[in-house]
Amino acid sequence: MKQSVAAIGAACLIVSGQVAQAQQQLVYTVVVPSGQFGSASFAQSLVTSLATVQAFCAGISDTSYRVDCLAERLDAVSSEIPDGTDYDEVRAVLQDTSSKLENLARGNRASGNGAVRVTSTKPGGGATARPLTAVDAARLDAVNQQAEAILEEARTVLLRSAGSKERRNQYTRIAQALDSTKVLLRS
Repeated sequence: MKQSVAAIGAACLIVSGQVAQAQQQLVYTVVVPSGQFGSASFAQSLVTSLATVQAFCAGISDTSYRVDCLAERLDAVSSEIPDGTDYDEVRAVLQDTSSKLENLARGNRASGNGAVRVTSTKPGGGATARPLTAVDAARLDAVNQQAEAILEEARTVLLRSAGSKERRNQYTRIAQALDSTKVLLRS
C-alpha cells in the first residue's frame, strides 16, 4: 500500500511538472464557425490598440515626433496580428501605413533634433521599440497633411476590402479607429 501511494505521488509530481511546462507553452486558438468572419472580440482588441496608439502619441508634447510615433505604434499593432487569420489584410494595411509614415518622417527629418525613445508616464503605457525621428518645424504642417492623406488612404482601403456584413462591420470599426488618429496631426 505504501509503495502504491509513493508511486502515485511520484506520478503526480511528474505530471504536474509536465503541466507546468505545458502552461509555459500555451497557445491561444480562436475557432470560428464556417461562413463567419473573424472574432468580434479580436476586432475590439484591434480597435482598443488603435485608441492606445492615439493616447500614447498624444502624450508626446513635442509634436514634431508624432508622425513617426504613429508609424512606430502602428507597426507594433500590426505585429500583434497573427499570420493566417481573417485579419491578414488589416495587418498588411497597418504595415504599409506604418512604412509610409516612417518614410515621410525620415524624409523630412529635423537636423537639430535627435532621435528619441519615448516611454509613457502612465502605468503599463509602454515604450517605443525604436527611437523616433523629429520632423523639421518648417515642414511640419505640410508633413502632417501628407500623413493625414496616408491615414485616409488606409481607411479607404479597409472600407473597400470589406465583403460580408460581419467583415464590413468589423473593418468599419477598425477603419474609424485608425481615422481617429488623424486628430493628433491637427493639434
